[in-house]
Amino acid sequence: MAEVEKDLGTRLDWVAVNHFNTGHPHVHVVVSGRDERGEELVINGDYIAHGVRERASELVTLELGPVSELERQQKLTVELDQDRFTRIDRALIEEVREGLLDLRHAPTDRRDIADRASRLGRLKKLGRMGLATEQAPGIWSLSNRLEPTLRQLGERGDIIATMQRALRVEGEDRDPASFRIHDGVPSSSIIGRLLGKHLPDELGDSVALIVDGIDGRLHHVAGFDPAHLEEVAIGAIIEVGPREAGPRPADRTIAASVEGGIYRPSRHLEQARFERHGPGADPEGFVEAHVRRLEALRRAGIVERIDADHWRIPQDFESRAAADDAARSRQATIRTLSTLDLEAQISADGATWLDRRLIGRNTSDLVPSGFGQVVDRAMEHRRERLIAQGDALRRSDGQIAYRRNLLATLETREVARVGSELAFERPVSFRASVDGETVQGTFRRTVSLASGRYALVENAREFTLVPWRPVIDDRLGREVMGIVQGTSISWQLGKTRGLGI
Repeated sequence: MAEVEKDLGTRLDWVAVNHFNTGHPHVHVVVSGRDERGEELVINGDYIAHGVRERASELVTLELGPVSELERQQKLTVELDQDRFTRIDRALIEEVREGLLDLRHAPTDRRDIADRASRLGRLKKLGRMGLATEQAPGIWSLSNRLEPTLRQLGERGDIIATMQRALRVEGEDRDPASFRIHDGVPSSSIIGRLLGKHLPDELGDSVALIVDGIDGRLHHVAGFDPAHLEEVAIGAIIEVGPREAGPRPADRTIAASVEGGIYRPSRHLEQARFERHGPGADPEGFVEAHVRRLEALRRAGIVERIDADHWRIPQDFESRAAADDAARSRQATIRTLSTLDLEAQISADGATWLDRRLIGRNTSDLVPSGFGQVVDRAMEHRRERLIAQGDALRRSDGQIAYRRNLLATLETREVARVGSELAFERPVSFRASVDGETVQGTFRRTVSLASGRYALVENAREFTLVPWRPVIDDRLGREVMGIVQGTSISWQLGKTRGLGI
């Protein structure tokens, strides 16, 4: 870069990063777009394409000496059988004249003879791949698909190497035949352990995930927004899959409540109060969920908000809403099932992902190989743990009977323990919430437990832990209110009062 500064006649603000995520280790250099005088930095395109490489070549030659003929031939020999776009392939494409490559004339120079042998060897490889055809002895034609096909194969090879490296970090090594590279959204859900995140395209802005599935396969899924993965930690148990297809029940409910092309939340609330009553009923939360759906569709330009109690709904509302969902379904969804690894889940006092699988008793998606085998062993250890602490019983017929409402019991037990521990560092005491009560206070922070994420809500006298939901994420440090419903909560947003002008 010092040589580049001399060539450009200005000091540069730059940073370089070494990358080892492909078959060829390389360096990325990022240069600020301003020169030392603060003016726009203009670099000739030919210098970017060739000049920087030539400067680097000169310096490496001074450091290591010139490349010997033997080294050059060894490098070319290595490229002969590679399933990626190589220097030989580039040279072959440049030598094509009128659609044909003529290698009939044998050169007399030893170096040219060796180069011709390398070209013929590579052409035979390309011929077996269906990317080159010998039209006559020594005369070849190259497929138009040669470069894109080889580059795609090279990218696939780089992905496989990245997946193998992620496994080696865990001390494992598996047959690549068990690897699954998804070119788009997976057709069905993938459940497993997140082994890694990486940039599949270093010039793009999407992130790819490497997931060790309980189906015994190692999966590579690309196309995620980095912002959606900030809180998804390596080692977490996640589920990756397609978005739900078809019309949403909420959209059908909204359409059924429309009168004269207008949807009124207040009118819908009257109906919901009549239809939804009794313990645990939450008509306000039910209607608010539909209003949040309308807000999302308003941003998509499908509905119009006239005022807080009037929404203009088009006649083709359901079909347009479904089409919007279908357009968004081109990106896979990701859901964190547990932030704890399997070892931590085995000894946890809360309701874990392993507990939910044990209670569900549906193990048809569990394959006894790879991570699936690891999960099967962890479930057995967790089962023994539950038996030892009195939350499960092994019957005389060998079947396991679990405590009634096991998940709720474990969740309540963990919340009580964590709440008591947090009370030592807070100015007010902890009180566990009860079903049906209204919780109101300031949302102070989120707390990650084995049972899931919880919101710490504090008022002047006490604080409590209640289930967190994404809808309150932007309310940190603000007043919130919600109604506890068993092990869940219905947040009432937009109804609290505070100081204002």
